[in-house]
Amino acid sequence: MTFLNEVTERFPDAVSFAPGRPYDAEFSLDDVLADVRAYVAHRAAGDDPGAAERSLLQYGPTGGLVGDLIARLLASSEDVHVPPESIVVSVGAQEALLLALRTLFASRDDVLVVPGSCYVGVSGAARLLDLTVRPVRETADGIDLGELDRVVHAERTAGRRVRACYVVPDAANPSGATLSRADRVALLSAARRHDFLILEDSPYRVFTGPDPMPSLKSLDTGRRVVQIGSFAKTAYPGLRVGYLVADQTVRHPDGRRTMLATEIAKVRSMVTCNAPGLTQAALGGFLLRHDFRLDKATATAAAHYRQTLDEVLRTLDECFPAGERERLGVGWNVPDGGFFLRLRVPFRADEAALQRSATEYGVIWTPMAFFALDGGGRDEIRLSCSALDPARARDGIQRLARMVRDHLQS
Repeated sequence: MTFLNEVTERFPDAVSFAPGRPYDAEFSLDDVLADVRAYVAHRAAGDDPGAAERSLLQYGPTGGLVGDLIARLLASSEDVHVPPESIVVSVGAQEALLLALRTLFASRDDVLVVPGSCYVGVSGAARLLDLTVRPVRETADGIDLGELDRVVHAERTAGRRVRACYVVPDAANPSGATLSRADRVALLSAARRHDFLILEDSPYRVFTGPDPMPSLKSLDTGRRVVQIGSFAKTAYPGLRVGYLVADQTVRHPDGRRTMLATEIAKVRSMVTCNAPGLTQAALGGFLLRHDFRLDKATATAAAHYRQTLDEVLRTLDECFPAGERERLGVGWNVPDGGFFLRLRVPFRADEAALQRSATEYGVIWTPMAFFALDGGGRDEIRLSCSALDPARARDGIQRLARMVRDHLQS
C-alpha cells in the first residue's frame, strides 16, 4: 500500500484504478452534524437531553452505543435477527477483524483459511498475530469448496485444526467474485461438518444489484458465521465505524457460558477500550435518517458504481474484441457489482510494469500479486472502479489497452 501511495503521489494526473475507496461526491459535514443531533434527540426522547449528550463525550460501553440500531438494520435489510448484546461496535471493520482473530485463535495449532487472493487487511492482521494461514484456490465464482475440504483434511492430518475461514462472499476484494447461493449453502455445510467458524466480511453486498444474494449470516442456522460489517462504503469512511456479530455460545472450563461477543469485547477493552461516541452517534443518526434501509441510503452511490463498472466493461469489449482476446493474452471477469474486477494481461504485472504504466501511459492499477498468498496473480491486475467517474474510467482503460498492444509489438 505504501508503494501504491508513492506512485499515486508521483503521478497525480494519472488515471488511478488503485484505490478501493468510495466515491465522495455526496459527502457533507452538515449531514454528519445533523445526524449526530438526530441521534441525540432519539436517545433523549423521554429522558434528559443533557445526559444523552454527555454519554457521547465520556468513555462509552466496550461493546458500543449503537448495537441496538445495527440490530434493527440487520433485521430489516438482511433478515438477520440477533440480540444487540451479540454486536460489538468497532473502529472500522479492520479492528473487528483483528479482535475476532485475537479472540478465536488460542493455539499455534489453530489455522485460518483464506482465499488464495485475499484482502490484505485480514492477511496483515494474521501476520501481526503470528497466525498460521492457509490459502485456498479460487474459482471464477470465489473460494473452491473442494479445495477447502482438502486443506481441512491436510491440516487435520498434520495435527492442526482449521479454526475459521475468512470470505468476502459478495463482489470480493480483490477479485470481484460473488459466491452463488448453492456455494453459500455448501460452505455453511462444510463449516458444520469440519467444525470451523466462517468470518463473513461483506462491505460490497449492497452494491450488487436490487436482489443481492442472501448473506451467509442470514442462511446460518447453526451459528457458524461471525459477521463483520463496515459503514465505510455505505455511510462515511471517515467515521471509522464497523461492527461484528458474534452470537455463538462460549463454554468455559468452569462450566460458565457466555456469548462470543462478550469475550471479544473483553479483548477490545485492552486495545481501543471503546469506539468513539461521536462517530457512533453520526452513524446512528444516519441509520435513523434512512429508516434502516442501506439500499435507500446508497441508491445514488450504487448507480454511480454501476455506471462506472459498466463503462469499464464496455470499453474493455471495445479495446479487446472477443475474437482477439486469446491472441492478445487478455481476459477479465464480469462482476455483478461492487468496486473491483480482475484483468489478465500478457506481461508480468509487477512493480516495474506499474511504474512503466504510470510513467508512459498515465494509468495506475494494482498488481494482483500484492493480494496473492499462493504465488498467483503474476499476470493479473486489479481494477478498482469506485473512485472514478465513467468518462475518466473509459480514458484509463484506453490508456491501458495501448500499453498492452505496445507490449505485444515490442
